[in-house]
Amino acid sequence: MTTDSSGAEPGADRAAPCAPDDYPLEAKVAHLRRPESYTPPAARVEALETHMSWVFLTDTHAWKLKKPVRRDFLDYATVEARRANCEAEVRLNRRLAPAVYLGAVPLAVAADGSLALGGSGRPVDWLVQMQRLPRERMLDALIAAGAVTEADLAAVVRVLAAFYRSASRVPISPGDYCERLRSDIESTGRALAALPGAWSGTAASRIAAILQRFVDDHTSTLAVRVSAGRVIEGHGDLRPEHVCLIEPPAVIDCLEFNERFRWLDVADELAFLALECERLGATAVGERLFADCTAAVEDRVPAPLFDFYAAGRALLRAKLAAWHLADVPLALHEKWSARVREYLELAARHAETAAAGARAPLV
Repeated sequence: MTTDSSGAEPGADRAAPCAPDDYPLEAKVAHLRRPESYTPPAARVEALETHMSWVFLTDTHAWKLKKPVRRDFLDYATVEARRANCEAEVRLNRRLAPAVYLGAVPLAVAADGSLALGGSGRPVDWLVQMQRLPRERMLDALIAAGAVTEADLAAVVRVLAAFYRSASRVPISPGDYCERLRSDIESTGRALAALPGAWSGTAASRIAAILQRFVDDHTSTLAVRVSAGRVIEGHGDLRPEHVCLIEPPAVIDCLEFNERFRWLDVADELAFLALECERLGATAVGERLFADCTAAVEDRVPAPLFDFYAAGRALLRAKLAAWHLADVPLALHEKWSARVREYLELAARHAETAAAGARAPLV
């Protein structure tokens, strides 16, 4: 179970708390921190906070409690909304991790005001219950240890290829898809350019301009991909830290809260995975996964298109990393500033490669 949600909406507003529930979040978190709140009681509980959730790790399970927040692309304002979202998270993540996502469980209050996880009283919130996964078997951990094997890669390819072959094709026209790309690039570049720091401004604007020109020059190629059914309802946040090399491999933490974020080109999603492997120093692993997955689904992706999608993802990740600067202690600012620069360097490199390789029509 990982705890870093991408929140991947270009130009979205920052999360804002909603009106308080009748049972305060602080009391729920305090209850779920206690080992005796679980059945059977946990030996210990590790509580981790993300932008939009609290995650509680026990000996064998992970429990996710969503915060009562609202953004322009998600709404966790009410208990009922959080229940529906928990159920959607379980349903959607069972596509790639059926044995991991166990269900949506109520946090109920009894007549005396006490809380009980899975209790029969009035639900005051809901949690997603998951099997806890071995951290050392996550793909990012294996990359860090230099322990990724040929068998690991082949197993991931089998799972992803089967998923993409059966994934739902989305009801979007070629024109709307291209316009969405333009809009997302423009808003992401604008958001980065407006942020303070030497890494924003000119660099982000230049990268966004290259990507906009790519869309304008290759609208017909992008339209063909939509018409051929390559734009599907995917995972939406396919990163190494969401891939667990157990048997069979499990891919967790899809973006469940807004279907628009899961409507993407298969090549876009796989380019994102390759980009994140590259950032971790495992370019060959990412390239291998991209090549083998696209081959398995019989998709011949022009090299410039791979670089275009990788650059767009890197630009978006730069913006999301910049957002962390508003949320973390001053001591962590250099870490996140460095992450922004890292993503912008990746975005620039892939954007320039895409532009250089796409001077001729893509076939």
